[in-house]
Amino acid sequence: MTQHWWQHATVYQIYPRSFQDSNGDGIGDLPGIISRLDYLAVLGVDALWLSPVYQSPNADNGYDISDYQAINPEYGTMADMTRLISEAAKRNIKIVMDLVVNHTSDEHPWFVSARQGSDRSTRDYYVWADPVDGHVPNDLTSGFIGGSAWQWDAESEQYFLHLFSEKQIDLNWQNPKLRQAIYRMMNFWIDKGISGFRMDVIDMIAKEPLNKVLVNGPRLHEYLHEMNRQTWADRDFLTVGEAWSASPQDALRYSDERHQELSMIFQFGHLWADRRIGGDKWEEHPLDVEQLKNALYACQTTMATHGWNSLFWNNHDLPRAVSRFGTTGPQRELSAKMLAITLHGLKGTPFIYQGEEIGMTNCPVNSIDQVDDVEARTIYRQLRQRGDDADAAMQKINVFNRDNARTPMQWNDDPYAGFSTTQPWLSVNPNYREINVASAQARRQSLWWVYKKLIALRHQEPVLQNGKFEALTSVPASVMAYTRTWKQTQWLVCGNYSAQAVSVKLPQSKATLVISNYPDGPGQLGQTVLRPYEAFIVALN
Repeated sequence: MTQHWWQHATVYQIYPRSFQDSNGDGIGDLPGIISRLDYLAVLGVDALWLSPVYQSPNADNGYDISDYQAINPEYGTMADMTRLISEAAKRNIKIVMDLVVNHTSDEHPWFVSARQGSDRSTRDYYVWADPVDGHVPNDLTSGFIGGSAWQWDAESEQYFLHLFSEKQIDLNWQNPKLRQAIYRMMNFWIDKGISGFRMDVIDMIAKEPLNKVLVNGPRLHEYLHEMNRQTWADRDFLTVGEAWSASPQDALRYSDERHQELSMIFQFGHLWADRRIGGDKWEEHPLDVEQLKNALYACQTTMATHGWNSLFWNNHDLPRAVSRFGTTGPQRELSAKMLAITLHGLKGTPFIYQGEEIGMTNCPVNSIDQVDDVEARTIYRQLRQRGDDADAAMQKINVFNRDNARTPMQWNDDPYAGFSTTQPWLSVNPNYREINVASAQARRQSLWWVYKKLIALRHQEPVLQNGKFEALTSVPASVMAYTRTWKQTQWLVCGNYSAQAVSVKLPQSKATLVISNYPDGPGQLGQTVLRPYEAFIVALN
């Protein structure tokens, strides 16, 4: 099996709107990212995944693209983008672009032309359908705004499909001309020097909406193989697909190198461990650590010999990891270190979301007027319509509201957290005076230094890159424990997901400490008492 750069790399996700404002307009931008490259180089990350920076009317913060080959003026210019790629490369950092090809903005020239008549060359770039008995073709609904996913176009007397907002129009991947146009666009960016794509809702591109098939359509893997062959096939290139529907077996199918599709996917099985399946979209229940472990372990075992796994706790669509799986109380940093150690010890490519390395937290708000997230505003409206009072609805919104991940990066304790010199587009979390990069870097025992060491270990240690995974099964439910073995080296990774001490039976062995979230780690294993949120990696002797 060929070794790729991304198999010993750590990727850092940047949400450009919230990372660093360089011109005082309250919006993060490309020159701001460039100004922070030295910070990212010191942290040690190998690649930056940028959420979309393309031209967009921002109905969904850039995931509604109106021009794939232009930069949103709020973020800068194409010259700024070229400089970012170049300056990052000088620091041995690669750039991964967000690829949104399930849909475009309704302002994209393709769609503007398409809705002018059925004879237009781009008409079949999109999904159109005739009325059925004078009504919508079927009962598909829009996930972002509620209501029908079909929008009537009076001029052509047909409906077009938008599974997200009414400004995000679904593309018709059955059209080979559309696919070729997308591949040309991808090659434009590859030729500019980027090193990867993160692929938004990639499991939806082969949809058959009239048959109500929205994910994992019958031609999905055909399309991905074709994309591979016509774009990055001859390059050492990172491709990671977002696939909310994927099982571990699906993840193997996508990433098995013999199929020539993707490097890996984001699959989200572990993130259901605190969600009530079958309830409201954002209804939670107490974290089930056993469920969390089983989901993570299933990916490790399924892709033990073929395929590759992504490792992540959060992103721009998800709550902050420490608020969700750890604690935001006095043991916030301890629990965040535990999450970092237990995830980064697994086999795969770790993804760090901006601010995760300092333990940024969710940012609850009091009123829906303070919420920017289009999806959260829809959920709130639906909760109120069904009878929830405003306080109850906001309590649910605050748990999974995507704004939690999108508050500005907390650099220091200056006004606006060093992100901007003016009021940002989204308010800074009030805890920025205590939680910020400057403070974290100044304390050698902080979470930031744990992330820096974990990234370095990923570079240096073949056991983390390639080692065989094996779970320890006879441990309490709150404990994650597993070994990684490579040739003569065996490491034990252990973490207690509980705020209480717990006794656990570990292998009877002497141990050399690799990393720990307490000042001291275990010297002799066997029957061991793990302190609250304790986590460590030890080399077994």
